[in-house]
Amino acid sequence: MKKFLAVILALAMMMTSVLALAETSYTGTAKGFVDEIQVTVTLNDDGSIADVVVDKCSDTPGVCDAAVEKIPAAMKELNSINVDTVGGATFTSNGILAAVKNALESNGVDTTALMEKKEVVVDKAADETLECDVVVIGAGGAGLAAAITAEQNGANVIVVEKMAKVGGNTILAGGAVNAVEDRSEFAIKQNDSVYWHYWQTLNGGDWQGDPELVMTLVENAYEGIQWTKELGMEWLGEEAVFTVSGGLWPRAWKPAGMASAGFFETYGNYIDNTDKISLMLNTKAEEIMVDASGAACGIIATGETGNTITINAKSVVVATGGFSKNVELRMAYDSIWGMLDEKVLSTNHPGATGDGVKMLQKLNADFIQMGNIQLLPLGDPQTGSLSGNIEHGVDSRIFVNKSGLRYGDEGGRRDDMTRDLFAQEDNLMWIVMDSDTYPTGDEINNFGETANQLVAAGRAVKADSLEELAALMNVDAENLKATIAEYNEYCIGGSKEGQADQFGRTLFGAPIDTAPFYAGARVPTVHHTMGGVRIDTLCRVYNENGEIIENLYAAGEVTGGIHGANRLGGNALADTIVFGRIAGESAALCK
Repeated sequence: MKKFLAVILALAMMMTSVLALAETSYTGTAKGFVDEIQVTVTLNDDGSIADVVVDKCSDTPGVCDAAVEKIPAAMKELNSINVDTVGGATFTSNGILAAVKNALESNGVDTTALMEKKEVVVDKAADETLECDVVVIGAGGAGLAAAITAEQNGANVIVVEKMAKVGGNTILAGGAVNAVEDRSEFAIKQNDSVYWHYWQTLNGGDWQGDPELVMTLVENAYEGIQWTKELGMEWLGEEAVFTVSGGLWPRAWKPAGMASAGFFETYGNYIDNTDKISLMLNTKAEEIMVDASGAACGIIATGETGNTITINAKSVVVATGGFSKNVELRMAYDSIWGMLDEKVLSTNHPGATGDGVKMLQKLNADFIQMGNIQLLPLGDPQTGSLSGNIEHGVDSRIFVNKSGLRYGDEGGRRDDMTRDLFAQEDNLMWIVMDSDTYPTGDEINNFGETANQLVAAGRAVKADSLEELAALMNVDAENLKATIAEYNEYCIGGSKEGQADQFGRTLFGAPIDTAPFYAGARVPTVHHTMGGVRIDTLCRVYNENGEIIENLYAAGEVTGGIHGANRLGGNALADTIVFGRIAGESAALCK
């Protein structure tokens, strides 16, 4: 018997060894959103997929996570390398798919069978009805700020999010938050104040913003920063406060981590440690329910499997974001640009399609300033994204056109800078700066990308001389050198031969004179829809008759009346924190 068992054990070990040898692994790479993605694909001896592992992915945390998790799992489940991309992480998804294919084909593996498209068969779950105190539609910055604040005020909360991940547009932003504390030595040193922030916000929006909403924003922004700190989020100190593009003043706080991902790491940690907030991803709100009196009383949503989910609640918070990704809506409402068709790219995530607008319209909610749509001159030429931008702050760079010449005030309003760019050849400009903020090239930009990564990925160029930089940019070298020499005179003396800058620029930092030099191409891109549903300082929603729709609140980009005709850079994330918190508190205290 012992001999028999020994033989069986030996045979089992041999079979295990044979099976191990039968599996073959292949490594491949492909371009991701930030840098190369590397994968390892393991096949069984019959050619089926044993495993897929993403070894390296430098794309933005929080954005790429769902793709890194779901695509390898789907490949193994379906035994196919032709699987669907993950919504909100398209570039990462395509990078993983391409890297897997490259891994196999570069090693001579015939992928014909593995490229067969297979549909995932999902059994439809049963319809269900849930109960809570507050239901929040949207898991972006405003939505999660509202959910956490509602929970902190004693409410049981359900958050529904149609995408496969949290974050919305907030997670794609650079993380800059305008906030002023009047009593701080830094604010005094910078000649800044809450009132100056208030005046610049109103003036920068052509005085179309509601003064009460604007004052609510600027008075509570600094407290919002402190609230995130209490939740565990880390920020760089006051010495790192800077002027974000279109912000008009150095009052933008910068997260210590990677861009806006820190918000969702912080919010996620809080949600993970409470049993009073439930987060439902891949769940699309379809309708806001109202009772016989017209008060909001919950929502009807479609679950991941197509089932109907009814959520009864005492109050509803709409935090669905704007509609910059909805070409039909932005063309219908646009009152500024007149050319916002599909050719104009957007910084926004795929879910920014105006779902909240459509649901609120069914309730006859009042909408204001819907034609106020903001464009930025800072989009990636291929994607429209803000990522890949080499700049750190307004005072450290210039914009030049395809002739190598400056053409406008790089520290001005966002709408003015965009109009200036539309007047240039091919609507394209180059951001030019030196190595002051990139002494080694491994320092990160506002989106967690290093200069070296951007250069390697072809999203920026780098040179040891201006002549070489001009050649890489394909611009006239003499023009570029003369442009930078003139700009440097303003940096050194504040003026050139006693004359102010011809374009009206007043923000000047260090001269552009230290090699290596960097440049990155940028184009106009749709960024923010300032118009939306009318709210008051308690985030209560109004109908077309000027009456409050009871138990209904809204926060974030779905609302209108705060930013006017042009939003200051750095005010959007402040908006999500300030009004998200107010909406959450109001909703929790609703009886």
